Amino acid sequence: MAKTYKQYKFKYYLNMNHFITINDKPGEVHPHTWEISISVITERGDLPFTNIERKMDEIMGNYQDKLLNECEPFDRVVPTVENAAKYFFRLIQDHIIQEDWILLMLELSETPTRSYIINALFDEENIWDDWYENLSRKNGPEYQDYENGEDDYDY
Repeated sequence: MAKTYKQYKFKYYLNMNHFITINDKPGEVHPHTWEISISVITERGDLPFTNIERKMDEIMGNYQDKLLNECEPFDRVVPTVENAAKYFFRLIQDHIIQEDWILLMLELSETPTRSYIINALFDEENIWDDWYENLSRKNGPEYQDYENGEDDYDY
């Protein structure tokens, strides 16, 4: 019998400031209300909203009302919408996979007219290699997450 997956879409809003450094010169700090939309699938049969919302609130709470340039890894990586989307995709993926969720797509918008989308189905930068690696470790004691500083992703 084939597995049945359910797909859900969630949206979150973060009030964050950032600045971009160009030619070693920091730009002006400016605010955004960043919109993060994620599409996830699960084969879980229970009502998923509470679990995924609680996990996302925990993750996103670390960035609410912050200067992104002062948050890891953006204290050493330029916080462009592209870099932020890549980081948040992997961060969210690493956390929700432990709850039997698969992150298919993330759309990060810094304004209503500027978005960057990562779609794992298009094999964005070998995202599935990372996903399978995380899947194999999700229940093992060797699982490490970003908060422990054990990320092995290049930015």
